[in-house]
Amino acid sequence: MPKPMPRRLVLAALLTSLAACGPALLNSVDGVARLGAGPGRVAASVPYGAHPRQRLDVYAPRRAERLPVVVFFYGGAWSSGSRGAYAFAGRAYAGQGFVAVVPDYRLVPDVRFPAFVQDGAAAIRWVRDNVARYGGDPDRITVVGHSAGAHIAALLALDVRWLREAGVDPRTIKAGALLSGPYDFLPLTDARSQAALGNWPRPAETQPISFARPDAPPLLLATGMADTTVRPRNSQALAAKLQAAGAPVELKLYPGAGHADPVIALARPFRGRVPALADSAAFLRRHAQ
Repeated sequence: MPKPMPRRLVLAALLTSLAACGPALLNSVDGVARLGAGPGRVAASVPYGAHPRQRLDVYAPRRAERLPVVVFFYGGAWSSGSRGAYAFAGRAYAGQGFVAVVPDYRLVPDVRFPAFVQDGAAAIRWVRDNVARYGGDPDRITVVGHSAGAHIAALLALDVRWLREAGVDPRTIKAGALLSGPYDFLPLTDARSQAALGNWPRPAETQPISFARPDAPPLLLATGMADTTVRPRNSQALAAKLQAAGAPVELKLYPGAGHADPVIALARPFRGRVPALADSAAFLRRHAQ
């Protein structure tokens, strides 16, 4: 008769399977682990535009006053995702002393590039104009994104046109932490990237690496070395390009981690997988001055 699996291994396997089920279940597990303690949502379904997808939620510590701000953009191949499923990310950064904003944005196939980037810029405009009422400091706005959300956050940080078109000074973004993001992936061979970006007549303009510049805000690029969805070379190439330009950049490579691990690690039960939350929060806190 085989020996029973040690309890710690059973728990680890259970947590891994829960994480693999997607952000909604991951969010539920995080909520249970939280047990009502700590920071929570202070505003829900706030419009930052006229479209039903242009809504956001705000998370903050219980006593919030002039705190640095994180705007978190989730992933989903530009075609899926919802802010409610990523409440765990809002709670995670609020628990680190930030006012955290999680916006939805319009998705493929209803829109294509650059609509979701324009939505990101409009969300930043709303944050600049309104976050003070929730205890956030509009002079210390940072961005975080995972996967397609990291692509959006990277373009907002690097290509100044999108914030300018929204009436926002590009210097409004003080720093960014980008997790498992695609930044240098031409030609567009993947069906999902073709659906989202293939309409644009100048493909290089869909690539964050095209806009590396000396005066870019400080960026942390974090990725798993075992990521087969968005290869680590994306983060490595962008880090090298920014460094060559003289821009402040930090590269974090997590051995053995896959594509989802950095965002899974924002949820309370999984924070031991990779130190993505501690690394990103420390980086943003240091540079959000």
